Amino acid sequence: MSKAVGPAVVRNKVKRRLRHLVRERLDRLPAGSLLVVRALPPAADGDVTVLAEDLDAALRRLLTPRGGGRPDTAPTRPVPAAEPDRSAP
Repeated sequence: MSKAVGPAVVRNKVKRRLRHLVRERLDRLPAGSLLVVRALPPAADGDVTVLAEDLDAALRRLLTPRGGGRPDTAPTRPVPAAEPDRSAP
C-alpha cells in the first residue's frame, strides 16, 4: 500500500478494512483467482460502506462478461502453404 494513502496507522486501518471486505466476497471469484486491490488516498477518509460499494462495483466490472472480448481459445485458421525455397540451385 502506497504511503500516499497516509501514515502507517491509516494505511493499516485501510488494509484491515479492505481485507475484511474482500474476505466476505471471495466466494464470488472463480477458484484459483488472484485479486489485487489498490487503495488510493481517498480510501483513508472513506467510510467502510463507501469502500464496500467501490469494491462491489469493481468486482461487478471484473466478473461481468464483455461482448467482443477474446475467446478462451483462438479460432483455427488455415495455415498458408509454405513457399518452396528457390534460392538453392
